[in-house]
Amino acid sequence: MSKKEFVIEAFPRDDQGKGASRRLRREERKIPAIIYGGNKEATPIAIWHNELKKDLENEAFFSHILTIDLQGKKESVILKDLQRHPYKPILSHADFQRVDKDHEIHVNVPLHFLNEDQAPVVKLQGGVISHQLNEVEVICLPQDLPEFIEIDVMDLDLDQVIHLSDLQMPKGVRSAALQHGEDYDQAVVSVHLPRGAKTDDEEDEEGGEEAEDKE
Repeated sequence: MSKKEFVIEAFPRDDQGKGASRRLRREERKIPAIIYGGNKEATPIAIWHNELKKDLENEAFFSHILTIDLQGKKESVILKDLQRHPYKPILSHADFQRVDKDHEIHVNVPLHFLNEDQAPVVKLQGGVISHQLNEVEVICLPQDLPEFIEIDVMDLDLDQVIHLSDLQMPKGVRSAALQHGEDYDQAVVSVHLPRGAKTDDEEDEEGGEEAEDKE
């Protein structure tokens, strides 16, 4: 897994409130944001709108330790919340949480499904693979944070379901949901025949019944 570095240029933000935020977006092409956590006071900042929007096109941005450069002072953070305009392609606010190497973090990590087109259950049996989850919340130290988690579906059988407990987590990484017990062992991916389709066994049985009727 690659470890791309994301550095976000930030600026102090003293003037707060809705009016100030609107001026920031309209006149300076920046958006308001905040850095919090780490036993420090929350720090209001402003960041470039278009630069953040470009970074968000990279899936890895959401599951990476980011660096905020506030006039030469750098802090390690993760993106915790992002607010968007209800119908325009515009970002309106971002929340960043401080991290340090000695404290675990909770982060949603994307799932990458391998061999979906090559799996025999799809190519030979007509199965359809369904994703119940596309990301999973993990707990780990910042240095152990994976960019994504892979799930190989090559050997899936019809009606098989892969649950959270079946995932091969990287070293030092564990599922947040499973910390609450087996009842939270969610389905992640499954494979079934399309609705109305029949298995080979069902077709054989029907063929046998038709032959008996003719006799």
